[in-house]
Amino acid sequence: MIYEFQGFIPVVHESSFVHPLAAVTGNVIIGRNCYIGPGAAIRGDWGQIILEDGVNVQENCTVHMFPGKSITLKESAHVGHGAIIHGANLGRNCLIGMNTVIMDDAEIGDECIVGAMAFVKAETIIPKRSLVVGNPAKIIKQVSDEMIAWKTKGTELYQQLPADCHKTLKEVEPLREVPEDLPTQEEAYKTLRETFKN
Repeated sequence: MIYEFQGFIPVVHESSFVHPLAAVTGNVIIGRNCYIGPGAAIRGDWGQIILEDGVNVQENCTVHMFPGKSITLKESAHVGHGAIIHGANLGRNCLIGMNTVIMDDAEIGDECIVGAMAFVKAETIIPKRSLVVGNPAKIIKQVSDEMIAWKTKGTELYQQLPADCHKTLKEVEPLREVPEDLPTQEEAYKTLRETFKN
């Protein structure tokens, strides 16, 4: 759902997809080919939130901030299921792992990977191409070319997902039996481990 707040109406590019069970409120600008999953809350009630082109904010994420702040999720930022971005800026083509919490005035550099369930303290500056894990989050090494290529490929799937949702997603009644001719979904992606095996 899209909500006006104090005269601010979210701006969502027509190529992007906001799931009907997501909530986008107020001063929010969403660029091209962005995906906002069910249960996500993007609250631009107290400040501006910009999602540049190709950003995905997955299921049950929260993007918000203290009053008077504005934040940007830069092009191709990838925010995993259940993550909280509170008053932080995300760099281009970064990956934020599932259930990660990134606090106020933190800056995540371009092409960083922040591991699942990490806690990034307020005002933390993470340089570009850093691999970050833990609570509190710490840089453990630099992101390799292979890792960022894997991340980029995964994000490309999410950048295609809005078009797929516009074309095929619809509310239906469930089937009561498994059809005999139930098709198999295509293998579209390799895990990180599979990528490094080759």
